[in-house]
Amino acid sequence: MAWNLRALRTARGLSQERLAVDAGVARGWVSQIELQKSNVTLDLLDRLAQALDVAPGALLAEHDPGATPPRPLPNGRKLGERRR
Repeated sequence: MAWNLRALRTARGLSQERLAVDAGVARGWVSQIELQKSNVTLDLLDRLAQALDVAPGALLAEHDPGATPPRPLPNGRKLGERRR
């Protein structure tokens, strides 16, 4: 799920924060899911799928093990302006 979530999110140009707002969860949850540190409830799976405009099954589909991992967005927090 982590792979698919990040791949779909970045393909749509959505930040973790934007996806979180659209799904009604904290940005930290999206990060934790993408890092495979948290699991989702069926309700959250449905909300994430709705926010990404895909069927919930798209988040659960197996990906090609040899595929290149999804890359972060170019203007992600780590690459953006430094906070003081």
